[in-house]
Amino acid sequence: MKNGPILTRASAGAVALLSVGLGAMPALAHHSFAMYDQTKIVVVTGVVYQFVAQANHAELHVYLIGPDGKLEKDKDGKPHPYGVEMAGAAAVAEQGITAETMKAGTIVSVKVNPLRDGTDFGSKAGNSAVAKCPWKTPPEPGKTCDTVAGHELLGYSKF
Repeated sequence: MKNGPILTRASAGAVALLSVGLGAMPALAHHSFAMYDQTKIVVVTGVVYQFVAQANHAELHVYLIGPDGKLEKDKDGKPHPYGVEMAGAAAVAEQGITAETMKAGTIVSVKVNPLRDGTDFGSKAGNSAVAKCPWKTPPEPGKTCDTVAGHELLGYSKF
């Protein structure tokens, strides 16, 4: 009988350790950024239609503005959507990137590492700012929001 309580304590310890380990797994379960081509940087300028504040990664969804300064259209004649993955909502909020600053209609320019498969989605590139144009003031054709008088740089001091 002396071995019974020792095994029970050891078993309880193992169960507790396993429980802690399993509880930590969702925090460790995270995707790789290998799907993004980090050797390429694409500058995306667009009109925000949605900001998604998620714990793991906030997302910014825009309709692209083409080099001619007009909204690009997809093959169906609809505005051309593009998504940008960023850090978690709390981290980007500290940088001034929130649902309030990225409300629908806001015009922004973002440097992204595009998806390797060419899909219209990317990850915000490194330590670059999100350049926000003044309300309803798009950049000149072929330019980005950081060239517009009165623009804001969110997150970093350099676009």
